[in-house]
Amino acid sequence: MNTFKLERASQALTLVLMVALVAAIMAGVGAGRTTANRANWPSTGIIGTTNPSGTFTFTTRTGYINTPDGNVVYMWGFSAGNEPFQYPSPVLCVNEGDTVTIVLHNTLPEDVSIIFPGQDNVLANGVPSQPQFDGGGQLTSLAPVAAANGGNVTYSFVASKPGTYLYESGTEPLKQINMGLFGALIVRPAAHPNWAYNETVISGTLTLTTEFNPDTEYLILLSEIDPMLHVAAEQGQIYDLNNYRPRYWLINGRAFPDTVAPNGASWLPSQPYSSLSRVHPYDPVANPYPALVRYINVGTETTPFHPHGNHGRVIARDGRVLIGAGGEDESFEDFTVPVGAGQTWDALWAWTDVEHWDPVSNPIPVTIPQLQNLTFGIYYSGSPYLGNTDVLPVGTQALNQCGEYYHIAHNHALQKVTSWGVVTTGQITFARIDPPLPNNCP
Repeated sequence: MNTFKLERASQALTLVLMVALVAAIMAGVGAGRTTANRANWPSTGIIGTTNPSGTFTFTTRTGYINTPDGNVVYMWGFSAGNEPFQYPSPVLCVNEGDTVTIVLHNTLPEDVSIIFPGQDNVLANGVPSQPQFDGGGQLTSLAPVAAANGGNVTYSFVASKPGTYLYESGTEPLKQINMGLFGALIVRPAAHPNWAYNETVISGTLTLTTEFNPDTEYLILLSEIDPMLHVAAEQGQIYDLNNYRPRYWLINGRAFPDTVAPNGASWLPSQPYSSLSRVHPYDPVANPYPALVRYINVGTETTPFHPHGNHGRVIARDGRVLIGAGGEDESFEDFTVPVGAGQTWDALWAWTDVEHWDPVSNPIPVTIPQLQNLTFGIYYSGSPYLGNTDVLPVGTQALNQCGEYYHIAHNHALQKVTSWGVVTTGQITFARIDPPLPNNCP
């Protein structure tokens, strides 16, 4: 199927899938919540694993995940404490200046290690973490390992720089990362927990920060699966990585339509993280701060991730804020975010509507056409600026809860919005745009 047909298929199925999406969304959003009780999780937003001491215990576990084509796939993962297997591994949230300690217990039949890209002076069992070599000088691991079948190793570092990072296996990374040994690491500024970064910049006559609405913080963690590699691992067989071929592409450990199910969905016990975002339009009083989207790609290729309906302002890459040597603003707006393999990107995302035009936040004035010139459907009210949601033409049906919009966001490498050939799955999610505050949205 060519890319045009895939794009059209995606659009055609959108209305059908909205029914499940609306049913899945419950009230409440949030950032940095702990994982103690899934019943108390908000339906959307980052679910962070935290510990005031900065110490985390990881145990490698095995399990299975569901895919939209009806398959189940054998996986590995890091689990926090005594928690069961989950995919992806926990989202660790720490504060700038914390000494982070991770005690790794390895139950798998092969050596495992963890590396922390972007972190300085990482220690393993109290000494600098260094690549490991065998007696013949061949590289065996990028970090000291926890030996197979019961080994342990303790890693530690000071989280000195705020930003979005990942942690991942440093031993046979193509295999072990694909099997699920990876997760997100978020370092929050110590003095400004609602900022993505500490720095301020001068843009014209404005002083800009990276402050965001803590109730609208989201993670887009992109991964891939070669199911034949997983079959071999489950059977204890050697897999020739020259034959590596992903068949599944996921966001936060799920493929569409599961991506838009709520956090902690009961029918996805091992895949706890939603990727649906939910935002309100900009309002200088009721909602003055944007959403923050943290992108991470643990796949093997660049992912051109493409949110419909709005630009995001890219403020950082690989945990480094985009500010020039003289403090100038080097952030930029981008409609498609090309997250490279192993990269992280941060983007601020603000939705502006026609009611709040101003020359800084929303410089494009829009006049909503007369009612008779608008096109209405069961999930929208005629205008991408939300428009009129109260007075609809006679006979118009609507399935929105409260006049909200849904905009698709997906990998624009359209062969990856599939699941082993099943189209309109894979790396697709949605953004829910609620009407301006105040509103009657649950």
